[in-house]
Amino acid sequence: MDQIKIGKFIQERRKEKKITQSKLAERLNVTDRAISKWENGNCLPDVSNIHELCKILDITINDLFSGEIVDMKDNEKLLEKNLLDAVRQKEESDKRLLAMEIICGVLCLIPLLFAIILVEVIFMEEWKASLIVLASLLPLLVVTPFMLKIEQIAGYYECEKCSYRYIPNYTSVFMAAHVGRTRRMKCPKCGEKSWQKKVISKEK
Repeated sequence: MDQIKIGKFIQERRKEKKITQSKLAERLNVTDRAISKWENGNCLPDVSNIHELCKILDITINDLFSGEIVDMKDNEKLLEKNLLDAVRQKEESDKRLLAMEIICGVLCLIPLLFAIILVEVIFMEEWKASLIVLASLLPLLVVTPFMLKIEQIAGYYECEKCSYRYIPNYTSVFMAAHVGRTRRMKCPKCGEKSWQKKVISKEK
């Protein structure tokens, strides 16, 4: 899947429709910067925006992923290829996000470990020691919401009861008891609560 080609195609169709980046962003409830990123080939539109984007630009999803208007004779073959490419690209992106989450977590723990060692080794007043430890927690507190967002959107959670795989909302992830990347949540399909593990692929 050629992101540069897709970006140029989005830009061409937008201009043909005489729609500004700002207007398109407003209709899709995204920022102007997001539209610019799509058109520059830096990233693809989010799955939640694709249907409406195609509707606005008067193209099919297959046209979008092909980066051109597709001849109906080749439509089925290209659709299958584009869908497989999209799935593969999401899985690769999710793996990178989850790896980044681990790296961020480790980097944020380093100041805390350093602070604990420091207050143990150097004699100081209790309030100073407490202040140093609390200050060392700041990076972790700042980064945690972003790490939780990654936990929500990267990959899927699989229900232990019915094996349904889905992306939960942010609140569910935030509020759920968890052990590593396994969270106790309510399945939107069967309605049962269970320990749901993180998986990368939508299909088994």
